[in-house]
Amino acid sequence: MRKETIGVGIIGIQPGRSFAALAHVPALKSLPQFEIVALSTTNIDRAKAAAQQYEIPHSFGDHEALVRHPDVDLVVVTVKVPHHLELVTAAIDAGKAVYCEWPLGNGLEEAEKMAALAQRKGVYAAVGLQARSAPAVNYVRDLVKQGYVGEVLSTTLVGTGVNWGAMVEAPNAYTVDKKNGATMITIPLAHTVDALCYALGEVTEVVAATASRRTVVTLLEGGMSVPMTAEDQIVVGGRLQGGAVLAVHYRGGTSRATGLLWEINGTEGDLQLTAAGGHAQLFELSLAGARGNEKGLTPLVIPEPYHRAPKVGQMANNVAEAYVRVAADFQNKTQTCPGFEQAVTRHRMITAIERAADTGMRVFLS
Repeated sequence: MRKETIGVGIIGIQPGRSFAALAHVPALKSLPQFEIVALSTTNIDRAKAAAQQYEIPHSFGDHEALVRHPDVDLVVVTVKVPHHLELVTAAIDAGKAVYCEWPLGNGLEEAEKMAALAQRKGVYAAVGLQARSAPAVNYVRDLVKQGYVGEVLSTTLVGTGVNWGAMVEAPNAYTVDKKNGATMITIPLAHTVDALCYALGEVTEVVAATASRRTVVTLLEGGMSVPMTAEDQIVVGGRLQGGAVLAVHYRGGTSRATGLLWEINGTEGDLQLTAAGGHAQLFELSLAGARGNEKGLTPLVIPEPYHRAPKVGQMANNVAEAYVRVAADFQNKTQTCPGFEQAVTRHRMITAIERAADTGMRVFLS
């Protein structure tokens, strides 16, 4: 007899500040297809306190207990990137479906290992590239398919990292150390370019330049200085399937001018998406367009059918949209939420950008 709800176990919750608490919990609680049945953290007392706060029946200080609990159908991994491989592997080995936050792995090799394991074990595996679930991105994808801009000639993307500026919150300080795999390339740039590729086609070749213009950042809490090895300036040029030219520039920190600007230029028209920050997976996107004889851009309203989940707050809206796809995948045995193979594709693009920046050469993606 089929269960009426999907039982979710979340690994990694810190009430009030973790992405699980701010995004996954409200997203899941807004959707009747899901029930959060368990959570785990490395500290059992914190786990029990969080479970009481969010009215979750089971709490563990050990992820192994969570992944093997019979009520858990879907394991959600929301911890720091260096721990993804261990936790995702444990969930898959337990035969559970898994949703892992992006980046999937600390580098391409880890992502490939997890994708191969999920395929070998035959389990459902989704990755948190939720920008492609954003209503505006899906509307743009359909407009392009329907010929709104004609043939796509080029696309331009400018974004701010928000993090990787002069100041950083102490819990996010690990992102300024490149070896942790949570950089401006792997997070805001990759999330947003994934949405771009979903709408326009995959990247086929890249040239790139990166720089660490700030080598030291200051912690907001206490004012201590810490070294930054992650890049805070990223420029990427390239081409997409079909030949359209790609231009991307990401800057660390915030900007008094542009938070996010994504433009699509075609033979018949133009589309423009804007937001307050360069994380298309987080910030609400505004859309404008013009075509034919129109001389200037006009705002475009996203039709209601593109909003498949209730609005539950900036951090959670696109996560909820992604979970709608997960629920449909469970019911229909499909993969409409991006899977681990899509994550590997995005990791390969990141590797190509890094190689192009390191060598100064054009890198082709097969």
